[in-house]
Amino acid sequence: MSYHINNTGYYGDFGGAYIPEMLYPNVEELRIKYKEILEEPSFQEEFRQLLKEYVGRPTPLYFANRLSERYNTKIYLKREDLCHTGAHKINNTIGQILLARRLKKTRIIAETGAGQHGVATATVCALMGMECIVYMGAIDIQRQAPNVARMKMLGATVIPATSGSKTLKDATNEAIRDWINNPVDTHYIIGSVVGPHPYPDMVARFQSVISQEIKQQLLEKEGKEHPNYVVACVGGGSNAAGAFYEYLDTSQVGLIAVEAAGKGIDTGESAATSVLGKVGIIHGSKTLLMQTTDGQITEPYSISAGLDY
Repeated sequence: MSYHINNTGYYGDFGGAYIPEMLYPNVEELRIKYKEILEEPSFQEEFRQLLKEYVGRPTPLYFANRLSERYNTKIYLKREDLCHTGAHKINNTIGQILLARRLKKTRIIAETGAGQHGVATATVCALMGMECIVYMGAIDIQRQAPNVARMKMLGATVIPATSGSKTLKDATNEAIRDWINNPVDTHYIIGSVVGPHPYPDMVARFQSVISQEIKQQLLEKEGKEHPNYVVACVGGGSNAAGAFYEYLDTSQVGLIAVEAAGKGIDTGESAATSVLGKVGIIHGSKTLLMQTTDGQITEPYSISAGLDY
């Protein structure tokens, strides 16, 4: 099995683009143009320059001496917490805002849960002088007040999602509604390897700088590019996707993704969705069949994303 995306936007059984029909032009524009833009020498030059001079890359690969002694092995920590804004999220938002600018978008929207992606999005919007709207669950706004303050300080407008559970899922619904209402001038910066194709591939490509640096740094420190294992935490998956990217086709490297198990996978209070989750469509509620001019029903391209049509 290949762990890279195929021509139709799928990773094996997963992937594709299940979206409201009104967003089809936006997502199709991204799908057609994103690889071409990302491969432009001028884009890569600007992206790499900002990662170096603004984000502060490369981040250190730190040898954890005491931890290594405890477990009788060599453990290195990739210090993404030392990036500007305090997390890896900025790698992706830098890439996406450069992409949005080349698509002639002038307005940026984003969703955020804990607030780190919101802060990273607000930061790059301030850098580029672009309008920034961040949707955040009303409960999350209360829980993450310091990050909300940082977003506002950077000039972002933070809009609470007051429906449903008032958390990340509902913030995503509100961001999608916004995008539907503002399709021409707005780019939606998704922070995780989720959403319709090409977002998972696009985010993974921007975050792949993590594993690119690991290979080079490990070669300098250990004389080899390949560790025995790469261990990464998984929430939305962009950190793991970036850490794993350069090793996906390397069978001798074990890739371990660690999810939050809460109080245990048998307690009903766990976030280990890869173990406990069900196969389905994120934010999907109704299939929209596409009909061709000759009257034939084709495979469904879009599914309403959390909206009741």
